[in-house]
Amino acid sequence: MPSTASAPIGRVLVVEDQHDIAANIWDFLERRGYEVDHAADGASGLLHAMRGTFDVIVLDLGLPRLDGLDLCRRLREAGRGTPVLMLTARDTLDDKLKGFAEGADDYMVKPFELKELEARIGALLRRARPPADAAMMVGGLRFDPASMIATRGGRSIPLTRAQAAILELLLRRSPGVVSQRALMEQVWPRHDGDARALHTHIYELRALVDKPFDGALIQTVHGIGYRLVGDHA
Repeated sequence: MPSTASAPIGRVLVVEDQHDIAANIWDFLERRGYEVDHAADGASGLLHAMRGTFDVIVLDLGLPRLDGLDLCRRLREAGRGTPVLMLTARDTLDDKLKGFAEGADDYMVKPFELKELEARIGALLRRARPPADAAMMVGGLRFDPASMIATRGGRSIPLTRAQAAILELLLRRSPGVVSQRALMEQVWPRHDGDARALHTHIYELRALVDKPFDGALIQTVHGIGYRLVGDHA
């Protein structure tokens, strides 16, 4: 099991109806530092994917209630760009092309080695995430992690460490919703923070990057967390 003193490498949603395969993937990835969630059918998987803030989705094609191709299509139609690694027993070129056409980022044929699965997940994470020190921008808000300075409307906004950590995660996952738990782990990797302290930091961050300008970028998603969207989202 990974140490609770450090943040997970990434959050992975496994959508797989075969319990033994799902359990093996879960155990293997969790031991290597990933946070893993699971859905046993396509309808539940789509609900998890739409509500959660996952870094990679491992998606089986042959699912009950909603098959993997339809799930992936609906995810992309909703504007969700979470990387998808498809798993299937179908190994023809046409099957692979169908998967990519619906928005899959990678494709593995069963049976497969768990080490290769981990390597491909790692590759998807590296492609999806900008370098840690790369400046990020959503709408008119720009943030440079190296200097911990945000810029909006031509105004430079220095941030505290906690404010910078929150804004960085919101920007990286924009326009997705980031849970309170994920934000607390970002600010306090050793789990010594609480929701009340997080709300205070969010309030102060909004006062800096939203209140002086037209249009609020940081939105509250009640009961879940927060998200950061462009000026006209």
